[in-house]
Amino acid sequence: MKRTRKTKVRNGKLRQETKSGTQDRLAGYSEAYSQLRTQRHGREPLWMQQLREDGWARFTARGFPTTHDEDWRFTNLAPLARIPFRRAEKVEAGFLAKELEAHRLMGAACQLVFVNGHFAPELSDVASLPRGLEWCALKRAVDCGLEACAPGGIEQHLGRYADVRRDVFAALNTALWEDGAYLRIRRGVAIEHPVHLLYITAGSGDEIMTHPRTLVVAEEQSQVAIVEDYVSIGVEAGFSNAVTELVAADGAVVSHFLVERENLASFNVSTLRIEQGRASNVASHSILTGGGLVRNNVHPVLAGEGAECLINGLFVGDGHQHIDNYMLVEHARPQGASRQFYNGILAGHARGVFHGRIVVHKDAQKTDAKQTNRNLLLSDAARIDTKPQLEIHADDVKCTHGATIGQIEEEQVFYLRSRGFPEVEARNLLLYAFAAECLDRMKEPAARAFAERLIEQRLDELALAKDSAAGDAMLEEETQNREEVG
Repeated sequence: MKRTRKTKVRNGKLRQETKSGTQDRLAGYSEAYSQLRTQRHGREPLWMQQLREDGWARFTARGFPTTHDEDWRFTNLAPLARIPFRRAEKVEAGFLAKELEAHRLMGAACQLVFVNGHFAPELSDVASLPRGLEWCALKRAVDCGLEACAPGGIEQHLGRYADVRRDVFAALNTALWEDGAYLRIRRGVAIEHPVHLLYITAGSGDEIMTHPRTLVVAEEQSQVAIVEDYVSIGVEAGFSNAVTELVAADGAVVSHFLVERENLASFNVSTLRIEQGRASNVASHSILTGGGLVRNNVHPVLAGEGAECLINGLFVGDGHQHIDNYMLVEHARPQGASRQFYNGILAGHARGVFHGRIVVHKDAQKTDAKQTNRNLLLSDAARIDTKPQLEIHADDVKCTHGATIGQIEEEQVFYLRSRGFPEVEARNLLLYAFAAECLDRMKEPAARAFAERLIEQRLDELALAKDSAAGDAMLEEETQNREEVG
C-alpha cells in the first residue's frame, strides 16, 4: 500500500510538472495574444474580436498536437514547442531592398511584400495593377470595414472556411494574425500574370513567430494565378504559421502556388482552405525545398456541382529536414473531379510524410478522384511515411489511390554515363526528370518558370552536397588505410 501511495504521488507530480511545462511553452503565445488584444481593442469589429477569442480558446484548450493525434502521428512537434518564440514587431524594411531582388518573381502582375508578418509598402510593387484586380492589406481591410471588398462584405468570408475546431494551427493563426493580403478578382475578369505574395522572415538575432493571413475571393467566371512565397533572411529560427482562405465562385479558374524556401532552422506550418463553387477549377501547386520542420495542409471542399481540383506538389529534403504534407479533399456535390499528384525527393537523414485523404460525401455521386504519391530516397537514412486514404459514402464513384517508394535506377545512370555524362550530372538529370512531372502540370508560364528555377537550384545543391559527402567519405577511407599501413 505504501508503494502504491508513493507511485500515485509521483504520478501526480508528473502531471503537475507536465501541465506547468505546457504553460511555460505557451507563455510566449499568451503574451503575444494579450499584447495584440490590447493594441487592437476598439479598432476591430465585434465579429473579428469574436473570431480571435474563439481561436485562442481552441488553441489553449488543445495545445500543440502530439504523435498520439492521428493527423500528426508521423510528425513530432516537440522541437517547435521547446523554442520560446516571441511576437515579431513591425520593422523598417527599407534595408531589405537589395536582398529582395533575388526573391522577386519576374513577370508578375503585382508584388505584395510582407516583412515579419507586416505589410511593407516601400518594398511592394502595385504600380501597374490590372483592371479588375483589387487588393488591400488585410489589417486595413478589417480596420476600415471594407464592406464593398467582397460580396456580402469581408465578414462573409474571413474566418468562415478555416476550421479552428479541427486545426489547432488555424486556431492559433486566427487568434494572432496581424496582417496579410486580401485579393478580390471581379466577375468575368482574367488576370494574365500571376500575383506574387512574398512573406519574409528577418530574425535580426531573435527567434520570432509570424502568423500571415491571406484571403482570396475569385468571383464568378474570373481567372487568376497567385504565388504565395515564404523566405527567410538570416540564420535564426523562425516560426511561420500561415492560413490562406481561397473562395472560387461558380466558373472561376484559380491557380495557387505555395513556395516554401526558408532557412533550415525555420518552422513553417501552412494551411490552404479552398471553397469551390459550381463548375469552378482550382489548381494547388506546392514547391517545398526549405525549412527544418514543414507542415503543408491543403483542404479543398468541392461544394458546387461539377467542380474540379488539382493538388500537385514536389518536396525536396536533405540533412535532417522533416516535410509533412497533409491533404484532405472533400467532395460534397455530384460530378466533381479531383487529382492529387505529389512527388518527394529525400536525401541524407531527411524525413517526408504524405497523408492524403479523400472524403466523398453521400450526395457526391459521379465523383471521379485519383491520388498518387511517388518518392525517391537517395540515401539509406532517408525515410518516407505515406498514407493514401479513401472514405466513400456514395455508391456511384470512381476513386483510386496509390503510392510508390524507390531509388534512382543504376541502369539509367550507367546509360547516361556511357553517353558521356559525369555521374553527378547524370543523377541530377534523372532527378530533374522526376521533378518535371510536377512542373508539367503548371499552366501559368511565369509561375512555372519561377518554380523551375527554384527546383533546379535545389537539385544542384543536393547533387553538390552528395558529391561533397562522397568525397569526404573517400578521403576518410584513404586516411584510415594510410594509418593502417603505417
